[in-house]
Amino acid sequence: MRGHEPRSTSSCAACKLLKRRCIPNCIFAPYFRSGEPKKFANVHKVFGASNVSKILVEVPEEQREDTVNSLAYEAEARLRDPVYGCIGAIALLQRKMIQLQHDLALARACLARYVATPSVIVSSDDHHRVITGPFDDFPVDCGVSFDSFNHNISYELNQEANMYDFSQIPYI
Repeated sequence: MRGHEPRSTSSCAACKLLKRRCIPNCIFAPYFRSGEPKKFANVHKVFGASNVSKILVEVPEEQREDTVNSLAYEAEARLRDPVYGCIGAIALLQRKMIQLQHDLALARACLARYVATPSVIVSSDDHHRVITGPFDDFPVDCGVSFDSFNHNISYELNQEANMYDFSQIPYI
């Protein structure tokens, strides 16, 4: 567990930011290493050092690292989107999921329509009926322009992904 690892004599990121001497049993030291100053700066800016220390004291020691990571994630989200924070990212993903479920239902309905309607070709030379597979004359767009759909979705995802790109956070 990270909380019991020996640490160097340098101050933790919290004590450095707060400009105080880091004591050996500092509550912040195991979770805000000196090499992670931005992590504590964001948490401090959103929640305040006093509130974070109160939270850490109340949480069992084996859950503190997860608690700090959650606080850091929420702080990063709150700084990117001050009104909605993490909920904004969740709502965005839920809207995208609903839209994709709708598009999948349309595609399935379109596919079912063409599977249920076999193609019949009547040859004029010998008057034989030839039944072909359902996909022989399957139209490319099925009444929906998937190219424009893909372009619009890609553009929207790229625009919104920049706002909610948490993959660069080192503590996930």
